Amino acid sequence: MPTFCAPDGTRLAYHIHGDQDSGRGTDRDGAPVICIPGGPADSRYLGDLGGLSAHRRLIVLDLRGTGRSAIPDDTSSYRCDRLVEDVEALRTHLGLPRIDLLGHSAGANLATQYAARHPKNVGRLALIAPGTRALGITITGEARRELARLRRDEPWFPTAYAALEAVTAGTGSDWEAISPFFYGRWDAAARRHQAASRPDNEEAVALFAAEGAFAPDATRAALTGFGAPVLLLAGEFDVNSPPRSVAEAGESFRDAELVVQPGAGHYPWLDDADRFTATVAAFLS
Repeated sequence: MPTFCAPDGTRLAYHIHGDQDSGRGTDRDGAPVICIPGGPADSRYLGDLGGLSAHRRLIVLDLRGTGRSAIPDDTSSYRCDRLVEDVEALRTHLGLPRIDLLGHSAGANLATQYAARHPKNVGRLALIAPGTRALGITITGEARRELARLRRDEPWFPTAYAALEAVTAGTGSDWEAISPFFYGRWDAAARRHQAASRPDNEEAVALFAAEGAFAPDATRAALTGFGAPVLLLAGEFDVNSPPRSVAEAGESFRDAELVVQPGAGHYPWLDDADRFTATVAAFLS
């Protein structure tokens, strides 16, 4: 398992999917793509992103305190804005002048802040089912419920929707019950993935969005100088990152492309791997 040191000395791990010569340099399709998971959760839930590793070598970071990465001495360093320099340390470790960067879910907030702070170090930026807090975009409970109602013909809908109503109203917290809304198909594969993708470091999750983690006005202002191409990919049915909110996030970038993947939820590489990889590989190449 390759590792490197963060600026504060925390030992961080990463995984290589695809061409595994050394994790450095370029492969037949260019430099590797650095992938940032959401959660913060063990990055294993990303897998090889539905076979994207057949097109580009993937360097998947385990955020501090998750997966094989060490727990930091200073747990306030779990804060999203402070994780930016972990990504920069990985770029330096890999010896890459610029990186293509992919962030999923909450990891997209980190990728966005990295692009704002280090705009010249990013070649292309792919935000997959992105979180939008770094840009100050709030998703209302009604927006989530409206999207959820598109699934009303699913057999699991009544129980899941009742739980979602309670969660969005602040009167419930049964996240397990609303899990079907995060997948385009709530089948055995989705159930296995959901069980494997639960964050297991509650402190890292709680402190990721601690006070000061996001400065939307400053981030949007900094992104006016970011000219690299950006892909924003949303799942049609994703109640976590609704397409309308993802489209709004795209307005913060000068060169942004929005793609809504039909029939997909929060993990579009699971719902239609071929469509997902074709879209992202074409963008990255």
